[in-house]
Order: sequence, then structure tokens, then C-alpha cells
Amino acid sequence: MTPVIVCGLGTLGQDCARKLKEFGASVTGIELAGGREREAGAASHGLDRLVAGDCRDAATLEEAGIASARAIVIVTQEDRVNIASAFAARALNARIRIVVRSAEQNLNDLLQVHLGDFAAFEPTRLSADAFALAALGDDTLGVFDLEGRSVRITQKTIGPEHPWAGRRALFELDSHSARILTTGQSLAAEGFCAFDSDAIVRAGDRVTYLELDAGFEGATSASAAQPTQQESSRGSLRGLLDAARARWLRATRTRQVAAISALVLFTLYSSGVVLYKTHYPDLSLQDALNLSYVLVIGGYDNIFGSLKLPFPIPAWLHVFSISESIAGTVFIGIVYAFLTERVLSARFQFRSRRPPVPSGNHVAIVGLGRVGLRVASILQGLKTPLAGSDQREIEAAALPQMPFVAGRGAEVLEKLNFATAAGVMALTGDEVANLEIALLVRARNASCRLVIRTEDPHFSQNVSRLVPHACALGVHDLAAEAFAAAAFGERIVALMRIDGQTTLATDYRVEAGDALEGRTLGDVTYGYGIVPVLHESGGQHVFLPTDGARLKAGDRLVVLATVDGLQRAERGTPRERAWTVHIVRASTKDGAFEGAMTIARVTGCEIETARQAMERLPASISVPLYERQARRLVRELSRLQVEARLEELEPSLSHVE
Repeated sequence: MTPVIVCGLGTLGQDCARKLKEFGASVTGIELAGGREREAGAASHGLDRLVAGDCRDAATLEEAGIASARAIVIVTQEDRVNIASAFAARALNARIRIVVRSAEQNLNDLLQVHLGDFAAFEPTRLSADAFALAALGDDTLGVFDLEGRSVRITQKTIGPEHPWAGRRALFELDSHSARILTTGQSLAAEGFCAFDSDAIVRAGDRVTYLELDAGFEGATSASAAQPTQQESSRGSLRGLLDAARARWLRATRTRQVAAISALVLFTLYSSGVVLYKTHYPDLSLQDALNLSYVLVIGGYDNIFGSLKLPFPIPAWLHVFSISESIAGTVFIGIVYAFLTERVLSARFQFRSRRPPVPSGNHVAIVGLGRVGLRVASILQGLKTPLAGSDQREIEAAALPQMPFVAGRGAEVLEKLNFATAAGVMALTGDEVANLEIALLVRARNASCRLVIRTEDPHFSQNVSRLVPHACALGVHDLAAEAFAAAAFGERIVALMRIDGQTTLATDYRVEAGDALEGRTLGDVTYGYGIVPVLHESGGQHVFLPTDGARLKAGDRLVVLATVDGLQRAERGTPRERAWTVHIVRASTKDGAFEGAMTIARVTGCEIETARQAMERLPASISVPLYERQARRLVRELSRLQVEARLEELEPSLSHVE
């Protein structure tokens, strides 16, 4: 079993341990407060071993088996502890995969450069998209960006008037920019692409598909080579100058005038200090600083106010002093005016009233902590009408265009117009209070979409079953699946929920000797139930690639997969190949030749094997296939005027690779 270490056995750590066990890993836990955990025992946390100690300590990590571990997942509640532990782990094992909990995105990017095989996530940010999309309850199940293109996961229930109903087979819906994922079968049991591709779409079918933005080409070339160090330095300086120029152009006229005035004041003040110190060497630096400061704030009369000059001064320096005092008075007035305007603006903004709560067809969010505010921000970006509430007032700068009500309980729900809301989200930190809110809403609004934040996965399952139209999600439960997948080397691009299953878009790099090397993309899709979204090989990347492409070490593959699908790929346990194709006859010699090429391309077999099958017809292909592979081969051979049919293999002849 693959050894993995989990540091920090709070709610997130225990969920990570449970998910890692599902991946087939041997899990060792490290917990600082070890007394209570030792009494409970490692088994109660789903662990194989439990080590008490500080995960930043080298001796503790060595006791946990850091030298032989494949990965370490560090998820204590303090970011600084997690980062320190990551450095300690890297010092003891140069090749271990490090996955940490951290909200410092800029620091995380730097650490990825310095620590190598490293990934960092923040649970709230990771799960917020899933919460937001669950609240909408509409066709869109997920959206993420990939190589400059938008990838959208959509689900539709086909009505009688839909152009697909009764007219199109499922395989006809696949294209260079769209791919059918599921058609209502159990995603948990079957995975993606486990449907009969020859089936005709019927009214009432629920079809889930992936689509790329229209207007993009099917394939693009890879990015240019990395710049040299000198080019990188020039690029950084140019980038800073461009950023400063862009910031200046975006600034208002008032800000620009204030900035120029501040620069003029600084120049006058510095010039006065230098001139007085140079002309009067006996004058101390402190006196020169003070003299120039008095002049720049308009204090000319404090120095030269008497009828007779208090000290000898050349005419040019006297004129400069007068000019410095006059100009300082003018420009300080401009800066004061800008500061006054900013103070008044902030005061009025603080006192400004938020928009009123929508009268209906909106999403009401109860609980605006980190999760709630993040979800509200996403929903606002999707142009969704919403209103929020919390026990305490939130800052005026926090989502100023969102209607807000302070308070708790049924009274707040009334103010949020929950009876006419399209969706209600209970996102407080208390899962019992969230359930109470959900039941109050359901009693008055039987059709609205309910999203309930929970902590216990079993509680989530029970609530989803017992409360109609309710979706119970746990922040840590959702995030744990991403942490567990990341521990095995996958880079998580996005997280979403499809048919009640957590689905991950993961960026995978094929390594020598792993389960995917040498397989065709058809084997990956139908064997593991995961959908290739992008395949990069030899400097070229292709979106929604064809089944015939074969993977080799170094290839990059971005896939859409459930956790179960990722587990099958990690273990190298694909579904059973239970079908083959029996070829009856070929109408033409050209058909026989092209048929052999098609067999090799679709099945992944050697071209010589395909040619031998076509030379002694009728014959069955000796390569076991997945059902959808076999159906596709029959269709393509038919276009070449080659008659073929599906044959189901006897159990003794089918096999699992």
C-alpha cells in the first residue's frame, strides 16, 4: 500500500485520511495534542498508525516514516505551521509529494518554485464554486478556464419539443467542441461515458455534457519556450513599468493631480534641504530639514517675517525660499483637498444604504463568514439576484451592491423574502442551526433550492435524503477529496458536483511506468470512466482529443473524473473488456484496406493484427473491447462498406487489464 502521512487530525485531516484510504493508501497521522487521540486509537480516525508530536519536528516526521512516504498532507489550522512543516518534510525527503492547507496564494506560488513537488489549497476557496452552483440548481453544473478557453458542464432534461428528442443518437451529439458525459445513469456506479452511444435521445432523458466556448479552434500550438534569465529580468522591469502606466491611466483626474502635487512638494522640500545645507555648511542636517519644512508649509513669515533679514542670504536663495513657500501653500492645499474628499467619500460610503432585498426569484444566503462571502461573490459574478444576512453587520466595502439584513432566526428569513426565493443557502458554522433554517424555509417554500453547509459527511447524506430538494455539502468533505487526489500527484483545476458526486478537473502528467502509459485515450475514457478534456504531446495540445491517441511518458492530460475514477486510474484497475467485433465481409478491396487501418486506430492494436483479421473474413477481432469502442468500430466500418456486428465475449475470454 502507498504510504501517506497526514499532519493535523481536525475535521479536514480526518476527512483527508478517509479519502486517502479509499485511494488504497496506508495512512499515518501526526497530531500535536496526542493524548486524546492515543486514547481513541488510530483506527477510530481511519489511520494505520498514529504519531504524537509536532509535525515541524524532524524526529516526529522520521518516526512517521517520512523517508519512505510517497506524500505528506499538512492540514493543521495554522498556515505558518503548515509552511514550516513543508520545509521540514522537504529537508528529510527530496522527492516526497507535499500538499498543504494555505490561504496565502502569492506565497504558495513562490513555494511551488522552491519546494518542487508541492501543492497548496484553501478549503473555503476550493469548495465555494460547488456551493454557488448548487444554489442555482439550473443547467450549469460547473465552469472553469483551461488554456484560455472556457469549459462548461451543462445538464439538460430533454422536452418533447427539443430538437434532439427522437431524432438524434447520442454519438451524433459528440463534436470537436462538445462531449456527452452521462445520460441519467448512476454516476457513482458507472462513471462517465458508460451509456449506450447508439441510443436515440428521448423526451424526458437527462443529458449531461461538456462544451467548449464557441469560436475557439479545436487545437492550438503549445506556448513558446521559456525566456532566458536576462529576458526574464527585462520582462519583469517592463512588466512593472507597464503596470505603473496602466495604474496611472486608470486613476481618476483628482488622483492624478494629487499625485503630481505630492511629487512637487517632495521635490521642493528636498531641494530646500540640499540648497540650505550646501550654502551654510555650519547648519546641521536637522536644522536644514526643519528650515525647508517650515518654508514648504507656508511658514515664510516665521523665518523672514522681520523688517531686517535675520541672517545673510544671497538673492537667488531668497527668491527660491519665497517660491518654495508660495508653491508649498498651493500644492499642500490640493493634497488637503484630496484627503478631505477621500474622508468624506468614505464616510458617505459607510452610511450609504444597500439595495433593497429582491421581492422574489433570488438566492438568500444566511451566514456570511468566509464561505458565505466567497459564495456571494461568485453568485454576484454570475449576475444572480441575491440577498445576505448574518448575526453581525458586515463591512460596507464587502459586496456593497448586495442587499444585507443583520440578525438571526425566523425574523431574518422574513426580511430576506424567503417564501418567494428561488434558493436559500444556510452557510453558518453551526450545522444544526443550518438544518433548522432549512426546515423553516421548506415549511413555507416547498419548491426553492436548499443548500445546507454541514461538517459531518453522514449528516450530509441523511439531510439530503430526508429534506426534499436539499443539497447538503461539507466544506472539508469537498476539499478533502481534492487534497487526497493532489497527494497522488494530480493538480486540481476545478471542483464541482455532478449528480451528487464530487467531480474534479485534474491536470495529470503521464510518467514512465504508471497506469496510463501506452494506453489509448479510448482505454482511459471507457476503462476508467474519466473524460480527457485536453491532451498535450510533443509541444501540441488538443482539446477533446479522439480516442485513438496513445499516451506516452511526459504527456500532459487534463481530465474530468469522479474520485472513484481517479482511484481506478491510480490502482490501474480498469473496467472489464467484454465485447469484440465480428467482421462478416468487405464489399471492396479499398474498404478492406481502410477497414484494417480503422481497426488499428479505434482498438489500438497493431496494424498487422488488423490486416490479418481482414484477410480471412468472416472473422472476429482478437482484441477485447469496451462496449462503446466496439459500437464505434461497427459504425466506422459500415461507412467503409464493411459489414460487422457486435459480439459479447464469454466471461472466460473477457479480461480486466
